Amino acid sequence: MSTDLKAQSEATPWRLVLPVAVVPMVLALAQLGRLHPDEVYQYLEPAMHRAFGYGVLAWEWQTGLRNWAIPGVLAWLLELCAAVGIDDPWWRRAVLALPQLGLQVWVLAAVHRFSARRVGPALARWSVGLVGLYMPLLTFAGRTMSESYSTALLAVALELLDRPGATGWRRHAVPLGAGALLGGAVVARYGSAAAVAPAMLWLLASRRWRESALSAAGGLVVAALLGWLDQATWGEAFHSFRAYYDFNVKGDQAAAQFGAEAWSFYLPWLGLLAPWAWPGFVAWFGQRQLRAWLPVVTALGYLVAISRVPHKEPRFLYPALVLLSVAAAPAALWLLAKKSQWLWLKPLAAVASLAFLLLDTPFEAQRPEQFRLEARAAHDATGFFIIPEGVWGAGGYFWLGKNIPWFTCDFPEDPRFVQAMGDPRFNRVVTWEQHGHAALLAAGFHVVEQQGKATLYGR
Repeated sequence: MSTDLKAQSEATPWRLVLPVAVVPMVLALAQLGRLHPDEVYQYLEPAMHRAFGYGVLAWEWQTGLRNWAIPGVLAWLLELCAAVGIDDPWWRRAVLALPQLGLQVWVLAAVHRFSARRVGPALARWSVGLVGLYMPLLTFAGRTMSESYSTALLAVALELLDRPGATGWRRHAVPLGAGALLGGAVVARYGSAAAVAPAMLWLLASRRWRESALSAAGGLVVAALLGWLDQATWGEAFHSFRAYYDFNVKGDQAAAQFGAEAWSFYLPWLGLLAPWAWPGFVAWFGQRQLRAWLPVVTALGYLVAISRVPHKEPRFLYPALVLLSVAAAPAALWLLAKKSQWLWLKPLAAVASLAFLLLDTPFEAQRPEQFRLEARAAHDATGFFIIPEGVWGAGGYFWLGKNIPWFTCDFPEDPRFVQAMGDPRFNRVVTWEQHGHAALLAAGFHVVEQQGKATLYGR
């Protein structure tokens, strides 16, 4: 790469990066709902418990299967919200989205740099839209999911390791920082160790000894901090990592509790790879300068690893989909630029994966109307319940924003429902498909608001 092109590739188009980075945050906040119960019960509820002393602690937090790194940061932000008088759960959730917004800005800036090295800065501007508007990324990037945080850190770290030979202090700082980010990706989600391992092996196979050593050093620093954190919170260094390994990898406990799938489970979901990525990879065959093996090897190594673990979920595929899409973006843009008659397709390609939003995929928010109405009920609720729903499908204390009695039940015949009808504290109810409508009206409730299949009642 020439000196001029290298300098231009480092000029990030912030006016494009910033608005595209905001989109998944706005989508998550406006839509609400849940991609998975972990969105609430592995981050929001533990953060509430740590900040205010109440909040549902799922079984993982009873046994020490998780670490307190990200929930601890979220708890600090919640305490800050309380200190400045932000008590509305919707506004609190917006504050908690700020770290993820920063991560998304970093990711898209990295995507531009990554593409600019291969196709030049002008054409690389389109990669911000290609990747930033990729449907799975739009779905996950604004959500409090371990995959969301971890994948962002992986993408930024791999871009750092993709940079050509740096000089001066950057020669050591860049791989050291990349290693720290890879370590952070594992802390955010222990399953991402399956992505970090092939990335490190690729560095060794490429005989990049200095980068390998410095990246390992950066990762070891983060590992030491994790050990300290577990010692401070669980009373034993690396307790959470060992508990995770024993439950999910060493034994069959995860499969026994949550189910097992065949090794081929993820193959059909590879169809969620960005539409423009497929021709992009085809373009690799004749254009050596477009190839980006590090993210591809990382994604494929990760895919092989998660395919060998019995318990599988579609969300586990998300990191591989993002890394493969990042790797294919420069080649897809080169292909469009090569065919001048296809240039008009660039804006269409940038929004092509939005078509996935029209399809039924596993990356859809569940019951968004129910969550929105729970958030609306929070202002006036002194007691609250949802029918029909289980605990892991509810918004928890976080979306109520205060320590009040609440529960979930399946039928009006539930003893808790009957008891709540006679308890004046329970003044707000959300139902799905108006379950228990007649019983609620008989107990003095009236319809406050309806959204889709969800109804908010009050008395």
